[in-house]
Amino acid sequence: MTELRPDGSNTVGFLHTAQVHVSTFESLARELLPSARTVHRVDPEALELARQDGPRQRVRAVVAGYLSELREAGCEVILCTCSTLGEVAEGLLGDGLEVIRIDRPMLRRAVTLGPRIGVIAALGSTVEPTTRVLAEEAADGGADISVEVSVVEGVWDAFLSGDAEGYRSLVAHAARALSGRCDVVVLAQASMEPAAALLSGLAIPVLTSPRSAVEAVAAVIPSRERIGSE
Repeated sequence: MTELRPDGSNTVGFLHTAQVHVSTFESLARELLPSARTVHRVDPEALELARQDGPRQRVRAVVAGYLSELREAGCEVILCTCSTLGEVAEGLLGDGLEVIRIDRPMLRRAVTLGPRIGVIAALGSTVEPTTRVLAEEAADGGADISVEVSVVEGVWDAFLSGDAEGYRSLVAHAARALSGRCDVVVLAQASMEPAAALLSGLAIPVLTSPRSAVEAVAAVIPSRERIGSE
């Protein structure tokens, strides 16, 4: 992980709401973005503001401030790793800034895997933005989908307390319970990715967001480099 001067477009910013995500996405960046430099910003309070139904303009201002800070650090591509704030962050792209929300690549794939989509969420604040993206992607792809959401009771408390094993177990249990009624299950939060290892025996796909999101960043960088060389 490198703190940067603004010296080029091959610099990727990450906006997180949990410190634990820094190592996860830095590892993926080293694998999938080997030539890129990275800047990470973490603010758990931004998520809490959104969860507590804080004024939308205030949430937008907080996110915009971090995007501006990352841009000043040289980033022209930024990945927002929070599924609750992703919609706000994505709405602030433009003027040469590319903003990718953590869940869109995953949800884009989900609508191609069958009409019955199950969503496992840790927070109620994630449900509306997640289902809205699913509807957008289904409309773009001409798919007719139904969505069933399970907000897992107690799972966010486990995450906040650092009970990683309990968190994974609760997520996996909820996914198994939902899987019999779905063609695909998506784990809405990036933090749920480790639970997928407990679900390898399911008969349907289980999708997680971190890798597909960083792959989406990797797909953007070459075009940015070409633009910069013209």
